[in-house]
Amino acid sequence: MRGRRLVAVTTLALVALIAGCSGDDDSLQPPTVTATPSDQEPSNGEPAPSTTQPRSPSPTRNTPAGPPRVVDTVARNLSVPWGVDFLPDGTAIVTERDTRRVLTIDDRGKVTEVGSVQEAAPQGEAGLLGVAVSPDFRDDRLVFLYVSTPTDNRIMRGELRGDRLGPLRVILSGIPNGFIHDGGRLQFGPDGYLYASTGETGNPELAPDRDSLGGKILRITKDGDPAPGNPDPSSPIWTLGHRNVQGLAFDDQDNLWASEFGDSTFDELNLIRKGGNYGWPTFEGRGDDPDFVNPQVVWDTSEASPSGLAYLDGQLWLGALQGERLWRVDVADGRATRPTDFFVGKYGRLRTVVVAPGGNLWVTTSNRDGRATPGPDDDQILVVDPG
Repeated sequence: MRGRRLVAVTTLALVALIAGCSGDDDSLQPPTVTATPSDQEPSNGEPAPSTTQPRSPSPTRNTPAGPPRVVDTVARNLSVPWGVDFLPDGTAIVTERDTRRVLTIDDRGKVTEVGSVQEAAPQGEAGLLGVAVSPDFRDDRLVFLYVSTPTDNRIMRGELRGDRLGPLRVILSGIPNGFIHDGGRLQFGPDGYLYASTGETGNPELAPDRDSLGGKILRITKDGDPAPGNPDPSSPIWTLGHRNVQGLAFDDQDNLWASEFGDSTFDELNLIRKGGNYGWPTFEGRGDDPDFVNPQVVWDTSEASPSGLAYLDGQLWLGALQGERLWRVDVADGRATRPTDFFVGKYGRLRTVVVAPGGNLWVTTSNRDGRATPGPDDDQILVVDPG
């Protein structure tokens, strides 16, 4: 795979390829592995690359673990399915970003609309985004949603009983919103707390600002309070210095991983550590500065625009929007290696990846917001045998 030192945004200078560890603390700063580049959602106004970077050879394909394969399509004719999670009985709950609909999909593929979030105000990358099912769902029936309103991004919750999502309650508001970079992923951790990714809305200075919830990963209770053990007990902020994180996943050692859109050069896969500053806007990708945490894998923005992230059996699976592919990354002991891509261009823009009951992956396409003339099956949820 390609190893590369990334561009400091303030200088955009060419730098040498990386072969070993940085000068940062080794527990936080392993060598960066390069695949090759960002959300770069269509018409998002991002600048074109302004400098040429040295590139490494193309990533290895079809590694010995065996290639994944699409074995079924669980749903068709959806419209930008964004969030996916599963109820204890195996029923999926799915959000559609632009229609504001909340759907369930049962094990026979029956799609049912269980609610519509009227507070959502879809525009650009904003709308009805992530969903997470309470780890205590059998008792509390709670479902959590990340919602872009006309004034902010917020986290809401409601009870799902049968085929009806009840009234929603705001548990955390005041997250900055914008036409772009709204974050939106929700994930309960093994500690029982809710992690939420936010974007900096196209305003880079929000990312390192500890008084703003933009450009952060948040950690809260089910009531929306700062979770016990946060770096600042009075704040929901877990980490800062993010541009736009749309993927969160825990591995089997309880490590949190995040996929992050770069600007015009590099995207990132980060190992998340309590209180870490991940460098934006000082650095895009690797900065090798002891004040910041380096990414573990970087991509050229044409090959990634990383969104959803899932972990299964020693590997992370990452959906790529602009890159129109599924990435597999080996992880062990907090280290990420061997980025390998599959389905390049075959299914269009891939947004969300989740592990379904039974061990297959569900992968959503996001083509209705990225193609002038969507195909008859856009958007879909693909069932992928990971191999």
